Amino acid sequence: MGVLWANLHLLFWLSLVPFTTRWIGENHYAALPTAVYGVNLLLAAVAYWILQQAIISNEGKNSLLRKAIGRDLKGRLSLLLCSLAVLAAFAAPWLAQAVYVLVALIWIIPDRRIEQALLEE
Repeated sequence: MGVLWANLHLLFWLSLVPFTTRWIGENHYAALPTAVYGVNLLLAAVAYWILQQAIISNEGKNSLLRKAIGRDLKGRLSLLLCSLAVLAAFAAPWLAQAVYVLVALIWIIPDRRIEQALLEE
């Protein structure tokens, strides 16, 4: 049941992305909408982490997902970059938006950790 709620939590934050994206466009990339967009991305990333932890908790300490995730460098880097971009949005919205694009580019590269863990098992 915890995995279901964690998944719904993630879907909630993802459902707000079109609203925050439109708000940025309507306000010509102003600071506040850019920061709110970043908070939306940050909370979606946190919700994704919570979902991962719920799945691992459900499967036990020796779960395949836990082995596959490992140190989760991409996840931690994404959280750090989004946090910094939210702060930067108030000083330089263009910089925050560039960081959001960077985070998206990081995730465009396929993450093969789970696939490799499945093949090893």
